[in-house]
Amino acid sequence: MKEFHYEIVRNPEIFEENRMIAHSDHLYYPNKDAAYGDPTGFRFSLNGIWKFSYAKNEAGSIPDFYKKDYDDQGWDDIRVPAHIQMEGYDKPQYVNTEFPWDGHEDIEPGEIPSEFNPTASYLKDFELPVNMKKGPVYISFQGVESGFALWLNGNYVGYSEDSFTPSEFDLTPYIQPGKNRLAVRVFKWTAGSWCEDQDMFRFSGIFRDVYLYTVPKVHIYDLKIQTELSDDFKRAELVIDMKASQSGAYEMDLLDPNGESVINGNGTLENKTHIRIPVAEPALWSAEYPNLYELRIEVLDDKKNFQEEVVEKVGFRRFELIDHIMHLNGKRIVFKGTDRHEFSSESGRVLSVEDIENDIITMKQNNINAIRTSHYPNRTEFYRLCDEYGIYLIDETNLESHGTWDVIAEGKRSIDTVVPGNRPEFQELVLDRARSMYERDKNHPSILIWSLGNESFGGRDIHEMKEAFHRWDPTRLVHYEGVQWDKRYPDLSDIESTMYASVAEIKEYLKDHRDKPYINCEYTHAMGNSCGAMFKYTDLTREDPLFQGGFIWDYIDQSITKKDRYGREFQAYGGDFDDRPCDYSFSGNGICYGKDRLPSPKMQEVKFNYQNIRIQV
Repeated sequence: MKEFHYEIVRNPEIFEENRMIAHSDHLYYPNKDAAYGDPTGFRFSLNGIWKFSYAKNEAGSIPDFYKKDYDDQGWDDIRVPAHIQMEGYDKPQYVNTEFPWDGHEDIEPGEIPSEFNPTASYLKDFELPVNMKKGPVYISFQGVESGFALWLNGNYVGYSEDSFTPSEFDLTPYIQPGKNRLAVRVFKWTAGSWCEDQDMFRFSGIFRDVYLYTVPKVHIYDLKIQTELSDDFKRAELVIDMKASQSGAYEMDLLDPNGESVINGNGTLENKTHIRIPVAEPALWSAEYPNLYELRIEVLDDKKNFQEEVVEKVGFRRFELIDHIMHLNGKRIVFKGTDRHEFSSESGRVLSVEDIENDIITMKQNNINAIRTSHYPNRTEFYRLCDEYGIYLIDETNLESHGTWDVIAEGKRSIDTVVPGNRPEFQELVLDRARSMYERDKNHPSILIWSLGNESFGGRDIHEMKEAFHRWDPTRLVHYEGVQWDKRYPDLSDIESTMYASVAEIKEYLKDHRDKPYINCEYTHAMGNSCGAMFKYTDLTREDPLFQGGFIWDYIDQSITKKDRYGREFQAYGGDFDDRPCDYSFSGNGICYGKDRLPSPKMQEVKFNYQNIRIQV
């Protein structure tokens, strides 16, 4: 039996063991009348109360906790999903460009702290629901920060890193009748944490949903949907690629935005099936008119027995460069955007679907039409809501290594030390993060652009990411602002992207550089009494067609609700948790307050400048 070895946590070349391949996030149901968005009958949630033990490092953790007969009496209870730092263990820490261990342990890229590296041990007992007892059993961790090992009934199942995309494992060989025991060990910092130096509060733990799932004998495990439109947008082809567990048959129905069937048919389902379906007069998807069709695929076995119904939304739209200008459905597009961390003052990066929907409604009410998922993939429900409400997305890979290249600019280190840079030991790790995001999110019409990450300098590893995105998906553009700091691979981005460049600087640049569209992926820095003179940027989107807008840094204050020694509640920032190093109140730069997620007065300026109607005086 294979065993877990702690050495892999320190090795950037090993970022998973036995993890299942990434796939689309489409929904599938065990009956023909399933409503889109309802909980699927193939799933069994493990959210709730787990048993928990905390240690300040791996050496201090309980070595044999994963054994099936281990006695957890005396262990604490903890909620899942949650950050352990929001549940009374360790402490929140806010840092911007520094690494959180700076000043505590002197380690080199790829190494991890040994004296203080919070290690969380989780136990969960469960019995399989009746509908799973005959089929395969898989487990999905939608988000664990930042690396974890998994056991079931004393058997080592696998290991995974990348905090912000799903990690799934096959539990079938280890399932037993009656009670089953899951054991999870979460490491706050792994070798991959050198690629997670985002400007945010640093947490750890199982912070997104956990669930068991099963699949029928014939199952579509991956679905790729593309829409190809004619130049006059009067005709379209719906292109569908399905990967199935085994051969069978399918019956398909496409419903228009009014719920009327416009296409139906059937065919043979192979392990790989490619279908092209003509669609006349498609209702196009855009932020202003987020028309969504509903694709229903009934999956049958070779004897025509029902297996599952796949349900996915489809948005017909074409995103492209025309004369170096970004166009959606043949019209020039302007991003009236904001950067957005997943953040709640009550629960950190554990957001409810209601919180996400509230954010999107607030944005639509204030003329915001675009989001950059700074700086990692969000939970999957976010993308469905952006499809529904009409929000343009830059979907960003979980990659930032700011602390490794600031020192290069200061002349303190060689360019060869940057992460990931040209380091071969980080190449597959960053490609894996890019692919995991792409495979999960590829069918969402709201995503127009893939981002290679944020503030990670340049180099061969990121160049390989760009090449991979173009191979996987020629229908979208690739964005990366970090090329501004390292010109060794000048073609890393299909878009000229800067942070906080002034209007004068943008105009000067565009005098001589007319080969790419230009955006500000961060601008106006909404800290304190800010967002003044924002109109100069929005005016420029009307003056020069190559300047196509920007994204405000950022949407919501990263503040945490805390009580002082007198029991009075206040909003806490970096340093309020005795966290060092930290960057203090620099986390508070949103156009919405952290508490209650309500717009601040700055939002008035945003709404005015982002409005589509202009009155000439």
